[in-house]
Amino acid sequence: MYNIILAASNQNMLFQMLPLALVFVVIYFLMIRPQSKRQKELAKFRDELKNGDKVVTAGGIYGKVVGIKETQIILQVDTNTRIKVDKSSVLRDMSDAPEEKK
Repeated sequence: MYNIILAASNQNMLFQMLPLALVFVVIYFLMIRPQSKRQKELAKFRDELKNGDKVVTAGGIYGKVVGIKETQIILQVDTNTRIKVDKSSVLRDMSDAPEEKK
């Protein structure tokens, strides 16, 4: 008799945990997995930067890469203006952005 009650309570406990497990699976596929994929793509982009690439930083600075060091990038933001930024602040490639007419 005790074995039947124990088996029924284990089965009941399984059905109570099933919705919680499903919530974790949904959160993983909707939030965690896409974010880690974006982080991997961004890291790959930063590793493949080369001189001449047009980029934008996290602070909104547009520039052209003129030098690359281990953790820093030198950006040319105007004709005679160059700044040194951290490599992790580069967010995206702007090479395909349309040129601004003056």
